[in-house]
Amino acid sequence: MQQFNSAQVRELRARAHGLNPVVSIAENGLSDAVLKEIDVCLKAHELIKIRVYGDSRDDREAYLKRLCEELAAAPVQHIGKLLVVYRENPEKPAAKSAKPRPNEPRRTKRSFQG
Repeated sequence: MQQFNSAQVRELRARAHGLNPVVSIAENGLSDAVLKEIDVCLKAHELIKIRVYGDSRDDREAYLKRLCEELAAAPVQHIGKLLVVYRENPEKPAAKSAKPRPNEPRRTKRSFQG
């Protein structure tokens, strides 16, 4: 299981903020089919949100621990009924550095004097 420093966790939480949950864990709990789906989503996206239906906080913590151990993922956040996990995909090409593009000059109307 990966470990991150506080700056890395903060960055991952910020990236996850706009994401929608891609997997739901319902009455049947963390079944093999759900684990397989989470694995597929982690391969595709690296950073995902998981919604857990159920009121037991202990169950949600157990789900997070189990899926991180079995899928070699890192827990990023557990807030309410949402779990955020990350696993780097070594097959995915390295993302280009996100440099802000310089502002293009504004086009203005040109007045013709004649």
